[in-house]
Amino acid sequence: MPSTVQPARSAARKRTGVLVIGLILASGAATPAARAQDAGPPPKFARLIAHRETETEAERNEYTYRQTVTIQELDEHGMIRGEYHEMRDVIFSPQHERSEEVVGKVRNTLQRLLLTPEDFNDIRDIQPLVLTKDKLWNYETRTRGDEVVDGIDCWVLQVRPRQILTGMRLFDGLVWADKKEYNIVRMAGRAVPEIRTMKSENLFPRFITVRKPIDGKHWFPVLTYADDVLQFRSGPQRERLKIEYSNYKRFSAESTFTPK
Repeated sequence: MPSTVQPARSAARKRTGVLVIGLILASGAATPAARAQDAGPPPKFARLIAHRETETEAERNEYTYRQTVTIQELDEHGMIRGEYHEMRDVIFSPQHERSEEVVGKVRNTLQRLLLTPEDFNDIRDIQPLVLTKDKLWNYETRTRGDEVVDGIDCWVLQVRPRQILTGMRLFDGLVWADKKEYNIVRMAGRAVPEIRTMKSENLFPRFITVRKPIDGKHWFPVLTYADDVLQFRSGPQRERLKIEYSNYKRFSAESTFTPK
């Protein structure tokens, strides 16, 4: 990963001008599949993603998993100065109520960075964002071309908040969705808004979240990573964030879950 995540580069592909008549003639004989691919994403592409995301969220809500969070602050030489580390198991009660349980002790040696409720909200809801139908209306979307990600042909969608009301936490960035089933494969951006007052600043790093197919059909988050420099008035502060989502296990009424 580069020292500063750069999720906002353009993913649109431009065709190179062709001067050879043979290649021009060949391009006219493109297969129907190739012509369909060149036509761009289908109408209402964002809604197709949201429909798929709604299915994914419903399925993920049937799984227990472990979430491991590590936040590091680095000095001007790139050395770790302090660290926050915690593990949580997302579990179900016998009544199928979903909850979180801290595993082991939380370790916090951060010196300059102070974690806020917004940080923990972002860890829970923004970094592993699922762009469901009920969330899509919060955003303006625009297609940004296509790109191959981890060997998968994807359409790229820019997602920006329509309006940010007091207390809201939203996502601003790009998502990559596969062209066949509209699963989100990757997302990159930041949680917004930044919060600046006369007395304090609450800034948030750019991040990348990677998903993988867990059940052979639905794509769940497996890793969030950030390595960004936050520009505080008191001086820049490099922050490194890593969230691992692991031990996905489908819950059933007959299942029992014992935290490790």
